Amino acid sequence: MTGPRVVLIGPMGAGKTTVAGLLAAAWDVPVRDTDDDIEREQGRSISDIFVDSGEGQFRELEARAVAAALERHDGVLALGGGAVLDPATRDLLDGHTVVFLRVGLGDTVSRVGLGGGRPLLLGNMRGRIKQLLDERTPVYESVATHTVDTDGRTADEVAHQVAELLGEPVP
Repeated sequence: MTGPRVVLIGPMGAGKTTVAGLLAAAWDVPVRDTDDDIEREQGRSISDIFVDSGEGQFRELEARAVAAALERHDGVLALGGGAVLDPATRDLLDGHTVVFLRVGLGDTVSRVGLGGGRPLLLGNMRGRIKQLLDERTPVYESVATHTVDTDGRTADEVAHQVAELLGEPVP
């Protein structure tokens, strides 16, 4: 199968984008983040898409972006936190190396801050993050070929563990 060397999934605050960049740099391969793809294609932020067009429209854009990246990208790929909610996306991930970056509630809250620019966190942020983690963790686990815990760890430590799991250690 062709496609990304590794796909990183997980909730907001897990460090997907940062770890993807570290791995890509270490392996000298391109990095891609589907949220960035959507923003570039739409010419507006994810938050603006949610506000102006709704979550349903965003999820359609996201599913298309993920499908295109899985088909055309051969480096390190980071998916948005909700990308795996789509059954078609989960099917497309089958056969790829997928690493779930698991993060607990406390670390998510401290990493995400006050949720600025995160439309799914409006209202009771801590409660909403807990709800998202509870709902999505089983889905992440169902598609992952590996899981790496990120709580209390630096992005460098997480990237090193991902690389070791894949048999491609980084210096």
